[in-house]
Amino acid sequence: MKVNRIKEISNYIREHENASIDTLCSIFNVSKNTIRRDIAELEEKGIIKKVYGGITLNIDQKDTVPFNQREIKNKDIKVVLAELASNLVEDNDIIFIDSGTTTMHMIPFLANRRNLTIITNNLNALVMSLDYPNLNVLSTGGSLFRGANSFIGIEAIHFLNNYNIGKAFMASTGVSISNGITNSSSFEYQIKKTVVQKSSKIIVLADNSKLDVTSLMTYCNLKDIDALVTDRALPEEYYKFFKDNNIDAIIPTK
Repeated sequence: MKVNRIKEISNYIREHENASIDTLCSIFNVSKNTIRRDIAELEEKGIIKKVYGGITLNIDQKDTVPFNQREIKNKDIKVVLAELASNLVEDNDIIFIDSGTTTMHMIPFLANRRNLTIITNNLNALVMSLDYPNLNVLSTGGSLFRGANSFIGIEAIHFLNNYNIGKAFMASTGVSISNGITNSSSFEYQIKKTVVQKSSKIIVLADNSKLDVTSLMTYCNLKDIDALVTDRALPEEYYKFFKDNNIDAIIPTK
């Protein structure tokens, strides 16, 4: 039935975030004309948006996907990015680990650092740190935002304003030259903006799917970051922009 198929398409795109028309036709065993009609209905509901050759999950819908499902998706890539980012951390550093399903994976790679101070609002990072008693971890406190397993609110902002952060490892929903580093959650916006203001270096962890994506709110201009840790080579216009603004692009060597 059409109603069931549209619901299944909605569930599929919430899990996978994007899909081609050919893929949807194959999975649901219907014609392209039928899929296009279904897509039009989902677009009208604001669940998806059309892109060349397919559809992608609307940015506003990404926070409706449970955190544990987002964490599982592309976990191997997230761990690779986390390890690359952790290579930038040195003994005696004071760092911030942002909320998100990628940054939390930095914790095991930091176990051998000496006199390292980690400031974080990431609940999962806090829990993972329990296995590494040598890590000095400071929690921002605040109200728990279950959509990202992060602490938010004025208490967290006041806490952050008391510290000077050497390196901030930030998550993002979108990265673009025109709109900078963006995030889909208005709840976390002020936390991220405060961290950027208090940090000497800004390192963003974002896989290739986040490039040329703009979500709800810009918390940092692209020219103001120091490094982007990602999983693939960047488009040429990004390399030019990075060179002009002294930004490092850090990608896997294999």
